[in-house]
Amino acid sequence: QVQLVESGGGLMQAGGSLRLSCAASGSTLTMGWYRQAPGKQRELVATISSGGSANYADSVKGRFTISRDNAKNIVYLQMNSLKPDDTAIYYCYARSVWYSDSWGQGTQVTVSS
Repeated sequence: QVQLVESGGGLMQAGGSLRLSCAASGSTLTMGWYRQAPGKQRELVATISSGGSANYADSVKGRFTISRDNAKNIVYLQMNSLKPDDTAIYYCYARSVWYSDSWGQGTQVTVSS
């Protein structure tokens, strides 16, 4: 299992941008971001394979971009045109090369209207 350390959350006005980063302690296969808003279930935001294939939730397509630096074991989430509905705790996810799953501690993103 790898350790994940997230950074980059915060408070932003609607229409603004934020970038989240997540550093893994070891090599990974799929990495990604999930989020959980108050009173709701955790949902997928975006994932990216080690080869660079990305998958997005419909709600963020065209606004969010996921990328990764395999040499540094870091995944990024660039969030543009933020909406109040994007307010949530964002969790980094990674599947290691040994097929074990890890989660970060979560970082709060708050978008004000």
